[in-house]
Amino acid sequence: MLSIYIIISALTTFELVADTPKFTAQVVDNDVAIGYGVAIGDVDGDKKPDILLADKKRFVWYRNGDWKRFVLVENLTESDNVCIAARDIDGDGKVEIAVGAQWNPGETSDTVKSGSVHYLMRPTDPTQLWTPVKLHHEPTVHRMRWVKVGNNKFHLVVLPLHGRGNKDGKGRGVRALSYERPKDPKTKWKLFSIDTTMHLTHNLDLIMDGQGEALYIGGKEGIKVFKFSKSGWAVDRGNEWVAQGNSFGEIRIAAQQQTPLFIAGIEPMHGNFLTVYNSKKEKIILASDLNQGHALGVADLLSKGSMQIVAGWREPDSKKRTGIKIFLPQDGTSSKWLNYWIDDNEIACEDLQLADLDGDGKKDVIASGRATHNLKIYWNKN
Repeated sequence: MLSIYIIISALTTFELVADTPKFTAQVVDNDVAIGYGVAIGDVDGDKKPDILLADKKRFVWYRNGDWKRFVLVENLTESDNVCIAARDIDGDGKVEIAVGAQWNPGETSDTVKSGSVHYLMRPTDPTQLWTPVKLHHEPTVHRMRWVKVGNNKFHLVVLPLHGRGNKDGKGRGVRALSYERPKDPKTKWKLFSIDTTMHLTHNLDLIMDGQGEALYIGGKEGIKVFKFSKSGWAVDRGNEWVAQGNSFGEIRIAAQQQTPLFIAGIEPMHGNFLTVYNSKKEKIILASDLNQGHALGVADLLSKGSMQIVAGWREPDSKKRTGIKIFLPQDGTSSKWLNYWIDDNEIACEDLQLADLDGDGKKDVIASGRATHNLKIYWNKN
């Protein structure tokens, strides 16, 4: 595991044109309002991963193949939608879906005016509207993921941006919660407290850990690691904090055989730095010129036997460009990196996911654009 003692190593990355990674862009939807969150999963049970999107006033999915858009639910709350979680948690080959809405980050106390969590009940025909089931929520609900907590057992982890009554990242800590789905989802869900000590918790990631998954939460104070057992959630003793004292917006874990190879982050929240914390306990700065970095993914897209990082930002940088780049390590230590464009100024990237959509064994990039109002697939041609 990574230590809390960090050596700072700021290295320059270079844009090259030779041997550029090859991605072919396809616009799936050019009528996206904001595109707050992207998820991937098989909605209709045809064994093909579909795209799901949390947009401003509707949650939708796009059918793999023709990419036709279907509405799951719309106008769920007065304020915007903000997040979506999709995963097959019962082994039937089709995803279960939860959503977060009533996005009102300026209101941190009123549970009516800020935050919502709903589980969506599947209809017989998944192309028809789904039925929302209202669950407990905290104000400023912002991110959620289905997390494996044991053999064939999953929780819905929900992460608010602020603690109750919090202002400017100060005050009570964020109440991170997990929900256990009952046999009948319309009945009361069991709640578990994960943590109440962090502030401005913006995103989370998972890695396999035995029969379950370890949970990494990134926020104002750093990255904190949690594991679930029969007695509930607890910090990972000995590795409680990663990069403590550094403020994170986005985090993604590169792991191999349940061991973290490195952690990629965007610092601070909505920040300009793309960073890596590698196995040598070094912090490497890959980029310092992002403007509102807001999307991150880690995978071996290029079949090089090493992990690459995909990062997107949503506001124009110093050269008046938004977009998505891929960052490649030059050696096995992940201390030197090169970068290449995937999308040069044709998407103001709000969120992205990496997934093999066409079954060719190579992960593609799926991204939503905020100011550009688009949803795109970047097909992996490497």
